Amino acid sequence: MPDLRVLVVEDDPVAAEAHRTYVDRLPGFACVGVAGSAARALSVLTRGSVDLVLLDMNLPDGHGLDVVRRMRAQGNQTDVVAVTAAREVAAVQAAARIGVVQYVLKPFAYETLRDRLTAYARQRRAAEAGQVVADQDEVDRLLHPATVSSVPKGLAGSVLDRVVQLLGNREGWTAEEVASSLGTSRITARRYLEHLADQGQALRTQRYDGRSGRPKVEYSWVAES
Repeated sequence: MPDLRVLVVEDDPVAAEAHRTYVDRLPGFACVGVAGSAARALSVLTRGSVDLVLLDMNLPDGHGLDVVRRMRAQGNQTDVVAVTAAREVAAVQAAARIGVVQYVLKPFAYETLRDRLTAYARQRRAAEAGQVVADQDEVDRLLHPATVSSVPKGLAGSVLDRVVQLLGNREGWTAEEVASSLGTSRITARRYLEHLADQGQALRTQRYDGRSGRPKVEYSWVAES
């Protein structure tokens, strides 16, 4: 199966570059363009060289859902994955109604996007191969696909997502502060923080509190705006 061609639609340059990098790291996917506005995205899509759109909801010249509506009105059935900070239930429901196949909340770890795109590719391959469903349970799995977590051994995807959300809420967290917020040990919190730092999604800096000569390691989110 050839690589799935992905268009990243994101107006923030840092987030757009992060998403492009994530896509290109994934086997079976290739980023074929980045669009910073609704108008640019629709222009690229008219050329018909895109299999999947990673779409932010809040663009400078329109809402992401309006982009999808205009795509459908033009007869463009390219699949769409929402990658957005929009958490309103109404937005999620509206996205589902117009055919958005996945809804990924910012900020997120690389593994979160990887798992969802992998699940999407698996379902797409099954459809293109002409596979048929065996029973109602399989229908339910197709309509509500579960993702198999691929976070490193010893880490939990749900906890990793919570750590990512904490880092996205403010600048600068120590392992002790994350542990207190999550109700975990400092050692456990540090493992998650170090994983994100090793992945290039968190930045390590030194924090000096003025009370002792020994600085603390502080972690800040760097992959999303």
